[in-house]
Formats: sequence, C-alpha cells, structure tokens
Amino acid sequence: MTHGEAYRRIFDSRSAEEMSALARIKRFMECVTGDDDFRRDLSENLEDPRVVAHARGIDIDPRLMRPLFQHGMTHLRFSRGERAYPLAMMWDRYIKEMLEHRDSLREHGSTAQSNPRFQAWRERQMRRVMSECGASGGSITHPLVAFELSEGCSVGCWFCGISAEKFKGSFPYSEENRARWRGVIAAMVRHFGDAAQSGFCYWATDPMDNPDYPRFIEDYQEITGYLPQTTTAAPLKNVALTREVMDIFWKYRSITNRFSVLTKTLLRRVHEEFTADELMPVELVLQNKEALMSKAKAGRALERQQKLRAAGKDDRISLQNADHTTIACVSGFLVNMVTGTVQLVTPTRPSERWPKGYRVLGERHFDSAEDFDAALTDLQDHEIQNELDGAQPARIRADLRYEPEADGFTLVSATARHGCQGVSFAAELGRLVSSGRETYGSVLRQLVARGEDVLMVNQVLDDLYQNGLLEESSERGALGA
Repeated sequence: MTHGEAYRRIFDSRSAEEMSALARIKRFMECVTGDDDFRRDLSENLEDPRVVAHARGIDIDPRLMRPLFQHGMTHLRFSRGERAYPLAMMWDRYIKEMLEHRDSLREHGSTAQSNPRFQAWRERQMRRVMSECGASGGSITHPLVAFELSEGCSVGCWFCGISAEKFKGSFPYSEENRARWRGVIAAMVRHFGDAAQSGFCYWATDPMDNPDYPRFIEDYQEITGYLPQTTTAAPLKNVALTREVMDIFWKYRSITNRFSVLTKTLLRRVHEEFTADELMPVELVLQNKEALMSKAKAGRALERQQKLRAAGKDDRISLQNADHTTIACVSGFLVNMVTGTVQLVTPTRPSERWPKGYRVLGERHFDSAEDFDAALTDLQDHEIQNELDGAQPARIRADLRYEPEADGFTLVSATARHGCQGVSFAAELGRLVSSGRETYGSVLRQLVARGEDVLMVNQVLDDLYQNGLLEESSERGALGA
C-alpha cells in the first residue's frame, strides 16, 4: 500500500454518516481550542452544551463527546464508564489513525533504497534532533525538500519561527519557468526516488502569495505521483485560489492541508466561509492569542520574548510551552525558485548561531534544471560526511554539557542524557573529546598507544558520531541562517 493509499483509507473506511459526524466534532473542537468566548459559554452551560454548539451552527450533541472538552483531551484511552460517549470514542479512533499516519511520514522521506549515503546523514540528523529538542523533536518528520515559489511573505506573522522576510515577488508559471520547475522536480526524483514525494512548496513564504500555486503543485503530483501538502496563513486572501487548492486535494487526496489561523476573528470568518464538511481534510493551526496552543521559541517569537523580558513585560503569549522548540522540519534541501538557491538544511534547537531553528550546512546557486542537478550532487559530495576523518576535529556537540565519571562520561542536552560507559577507555575518551583540541586521528593514536584495541576505539567514536553527539564536519564551515 502506498502512502497516499494509506491516507485515503482513513477516510474511505468510514461511512458518509461517520465522516459528517467527525467534521462536526472537529469544528466543535476548533471552537474549544481557539475561541475563549466559546469556552466561557461552554463552562456556563455544562449541563446541556447543545445550545452553545447550535449557536455556532454546529449540529451535534456535545454531551456525547464530553470527555473531549471537559477533561481537556484530544486523544483518549477510555475506561468502561466513558463508553457512554460514542462521539468522543469516534474522534479518538480517528485522531489515533491520523497521528500514526503523521509518524509514518518519516519513512515516506526515506532514501534507504534510492540514496543510502544520504539516508545515513538523514538518520543521524533525526537522532541529533531528538537529543536536542526532546518531545517536540518526536513530531518532526524530516521531509526531503521544501520549495519556495515566492521570495518573502506578505503575511508577516509576529511569531514566525523562521523570520520570513517581507514579500518581494513570486515565481510566475511562464513557459520557461514551467520547464525549469519540472526539471528541478525530476532531478529530485533522480537523486532520491519516491522520497521526493515528501516535499512541499512553502517555507518562509505563503502559498497564496503565488497566484500560479495550483499549477506548480499539479506538476509536482504528475512527476512524483504525490500531491504536496499545503499550509497557508492567508486562506481568505483569495478565496477562489484557496478553493482551487482544496479542489485539487479532493482530486488526489494525498495528505491533510493546513490553515494557520492568526486571530479569533479569522477563525470565525473561516468557519463562515467553509462548511464543516469542506474543512474536514484541513487542519486549522490555531495561532491566535486566545488559542490553547504554544509557539516555537524561534525566529520572531524568540525575538519578541527577548524584547518583552528586557522591558520587564509579560512574555507568556509568545512562549507557552518551552519544549516547542522549532517549526523547521526538513532534513534535506531548501530551494527558492525566485533566487535560484538550494541549501542543505536540518532542524535544530534555536540558538544564537541558529536563531531560526534550522542549520544551513551549505548553499549553491542554479540558473537551470541542469545547474540544480549539479548543485544537488555538489552539496552531497562536499557537505555530507558519514565516515570519520582522522584530520577532523573531535568535538562534542556545542549544546551538550560534558560530565566526567569514574567509568566514563555523560553528555547532557536540554532534554536528554547520553552515557558512555562499559569500555575500559571511556573516561579517557571523554577527557580527550571534551578538550576540543584533538582530532579523531590523535584520539585514536593516544588510546591505542596505551594498549586499547584500535577497532573498539574506532567503533565507539563512530557510535558517538552516528548518534549525533559529536560535531558534524560540515559544521566548521556552515552558513549562518
């Protein structure tokens, strides 16, 4: 079963009546999560909340889903007594399947068959991100590529985790640009096979800023066999364009689209414009200040928090959950079709060096599909190193704290502890790599000189490296983002 078939099965396995009920449950929960007035009205009508739902045009009996909103849960494990709530159980089953599908996206981006060398790099980045970002790292799916079809963004969200620049223009769907675009996608398929299906066509841009966006994603579907996911923060900017994108979804049904909702007013307008059934395959990402959602501590949200703290003001809106670390998700390539740039990127916990929540490990320029193909090859050849180089500095990842122990050492991140014990040279190995002055070759020579087995030392060093605990070779020359 293909990834698209697995997604369609979530919907096709349910009756029309069940899908209609799920659409209304979804709308009710959007109001609970995003509208403080709705939550207040519910709290005042807990005995019979039907009047609150009906006032918003939601034809459903909330009493049959009470655990969803009264206990503040969106994913439940029911006790026998809670079986009196069939709508809550229906929602629980649906959300469970959607979360399983989301988690399967990591495998969808795998290049294990088409490009094993790149997959080894990608898996190392996934391990590093889990160490750096903890629970929020578990929701990152590490797709292969993000394409920008504009330069900058017209929306200007105050919390933008990747600090999008102001809108400067879009990539028109001219005959020349169409040929370049299709050639670029074809190059991704040649290098990475079906993993190219995991890509999408926005980043520090909004899809609705490009009036030709539907043409581009239909080309993407034709060449890769998969329609890319769409996220927009401007669903009402051009309703006809938004509806065209939604119609394309119904044509292919590959993956859920998303609307980022910036204000409570926008939430209500979106609900007025689109029926509950129309929005069933659209996730509303509720970013308004009244919503029960957190912002990633990156980009503009991080800048805003720092300014508010410096002024002695309340910063809780900008950061409600300290574990929500980054909105970046790609471990692969960031491509801008306007500027003709392709970067090798991967998520990270935001820092002074990487304030946007992703590392940029290399950048190349292209003026044609042929240039792009060559740029992909060059980035992989020069910026990806999976084997240890004796001349390479042996350094612990910058965010890790080194703790020496009698029988080894522990590396501590903001969310995890990684121990290295069980071999006779663990303590000395920790001392050497924590100094920051050694190379892999000098560490190996010193430990072998004291009688340690060369293969065992090399294996332990390689394990530390492949688990993302040591600095990547490309970090030495990485670009600031």
